[in-house]
Amino acid sequence: MKTRFVLIQTSHAGNVGAAARAMKTMGFDDLVLVAPRWANVLRREETIQRASGALDVLANARIVETLDEALDGMSHLCATAMTQRDFGPPTRTPRQHLEMLVQGQLQAEPAAASAAPETGVAFLFGCERFGMANEDVYRCNVALSIPSNPQFGSLNLGAAIQLIAYEWRQALGGFPLENAAPAQLPDRADAGQVAGMLTHWEQALTHLGFLDPAAPKKLMPRLNQLFNRAQLSPEEIHILRGVAKAMLQSTPPNR
Repeated sequence: MKTRFVLIQTSHAGNVGAAARAMKTMGFDDLVLVAPRWANVLRREETIQRASGALDVLANARIVETLDEALDGMSHLCATAMTQRDFGPPTRTPRQHLEMLVQGQLQAEPAAASAAPETGVAFLFGCERFGMANEDVYRCNVALSIPSNPQFGSLNLGAAIQLIAYEWRQALGGFPLENAAPAQLPDRADAGQVAGMLTHWEQALTHLGFLDPAAPKKLMPRLNQLFNRAQLSPEEIHILRGVAKAMLQSTPPNR
């Protein structure tokens, strides 16, 4: 499905670069700027620096004068809003709405003319200071609200774009982890190795005076259970036997 990120009247050049970087990390490259503050924003040094290598997204980006131009070819419009409005499209979390969109569970909503398949999804972001204008939100199918701290819910524009891009990519299936080695369980020490290590420890504890052979109580059975729960590897058995050897070589305390 075609995906477009639309930035309306962006005032900080660095946020345009941050948007390009956020988009590229999630595999998107269609960026449209509506009447940005700087006519040369795509070439400004701050933009390029904040893009951190996403120069192809900047090169592919377009600047237009009106929102209508930016939305050409898009059929499903997602506004971004921190607070819910009394009038307009429904407000949903990105994850909730985007999963429904991909699964085809959305009913025809006020801005939708029919239940025909979507031709493209556009994510709209307002200017840094005021957010989106009401009239722009009203024309959208949904207002996406990122769940955040009620006492401090304002997100930087670049961060908001990164979150929306991530949620949309996950809804589309995500990217597989590259070079992820399958988890390998360590070799388990066998019963004979554990028993030999316990005998070694029994000798060491007796040498230190911690264990009284005449009244051992349940010390060694409890240690046996402890080491069984630990599911020791042969390497760990070797370490523990090294500890026991060091204890046996030490000078026992005065009795």
